[in-house]
Amino acid sequence: MSAEPSSLPTPTTPTTPSSSAPRYGVWLIGARGSVATTAVAGCAAVAAGLHPPAGMVTETPDFAASGLPPLASLVFGGHDTLDCPLPKRAEHLAEGGVLPHGLPAAVHAELVAADREIRPGGPTPGGTDTGPARTDDDWIDVFAADIRDFTDRHQLAGTVVVNVASTEPVPADGALPPSSLYAAAALRAGCGYVNFTPSTGLHHPALAGLAASAGVPYAGRDGKTGQTLLRSVLGPMFQQRALAVRAWSGTNLLGGGDGAALADPAAAAAKNAGKERVLADTLGAAPEGEVHIDDVPAMGDWKTAWDHIAFDGFLGSRMILQTIWQGCDSALAAPLVLDLARLLLRAGQQGVTGPLGELGFYFKDPVGDGPASLGEQYTELKRFAARLRDDAADSGARR
Repeated sequence: MSAEPSSLPTPTTPTTPSSSAPRYGVWLIGARGSVATTAVAGCAAVAAGLHPPAGMVTETPDFAASGLPPLASLVFGGHDTLDCPLPKRAEHLAEGGVLPHGLPAAVHAELVAADREIRPGGPTPGGTDTGPARTDDDWIDVFAADIRDFTDRHQLAGTVVVNVASTEPVPADGALPPSSLYAAAALRAGCGYVNFTPSTGLHHPALAGLAASAGVPYAGRDGKTGQTLLRSVLGPMFQQRALAVRAWSGTNLLGGGDGAALADPAAAAAKNAGKERVLADTLGAAPEGEVHIDDVPAMGDWKTAWDHIAFDGFLGSRMILQTIWQGCDSALAAPLVLDLARLLLRAGQQGVTGPLGELGFYFKDPVGDGPASLGEQYTELKRFAARLRDDAADSGARR
């Protein structure tokens, strides 16, 4: 009798680089969350040839010669305040349909290796941390030491820090929130930094001097994965066709950790600011309407985003466009996280520093200057890929 077919294809590429090839670190803030777990498992699956790199822009031909670190060269670690091991977290995601059935077992070794590199995060909301009280500078020192230790022990050619933790409220008293402590630690450790969340991160005024002098590349803020991705396409469409948008309202239904975090009105306000900014930037002015976010725990890691757009046509004819986006945020975000990690690592390797406005394609609220339309942002991203490609060719010629 023949064996039962496997739910996963046979690997077609090696899962690890040769021992002489450089390796690179990806340090995830929120390392045991859904996005981080999906990114770690997905990286291992794509590197092994178990799944195609769907959603990974850096795996398209425009980036083929840009000298980006191979997926198999990436080593994962991070900070988190949760203690659920990555293999168990991956099993939960598979049960919810986020990860393919059988994938957690297929990449178990990679999940265990990454989980072994996760260090305790903090400070926790409400000051529930144990041990002696720490100042902001103490926290930054501890986090930076963790990142440097990770980089040194694995003899990594470079490390990038990516914030994929739950959204935090905007700080009201000028204090450094956890996201800003992690961002400062990344810069203090000499690492590039990506804020994939709406949280404050490097946008805190107290970190402006550090960001300017750190000599590392950084990008963010708030990954553009679903509803706002669509808005950044539709907004320019209305503007280019001279159709006046009267109102643009939206609703998000989501569960999981994001749903719980965004049930806090202050956290939801931080999230919605980016969604509304895209409309103001692409339409020239903010239309009437708001975005509402509802926590629906039964939806798990899935979400539904609905938009209602009222606009005027020729001779004042009133029309409406409605859109529905249903998807899994973790599966939408994870390939972008891997893209950004590779781009920042390559940029750092080539001596590129400061805010990378060229990566606005990935964000609701990009750092630096750049267009708001997705099409124009994609053109900028391809120019950046060409710049890295030219730098790679110049380096090869010098050698």
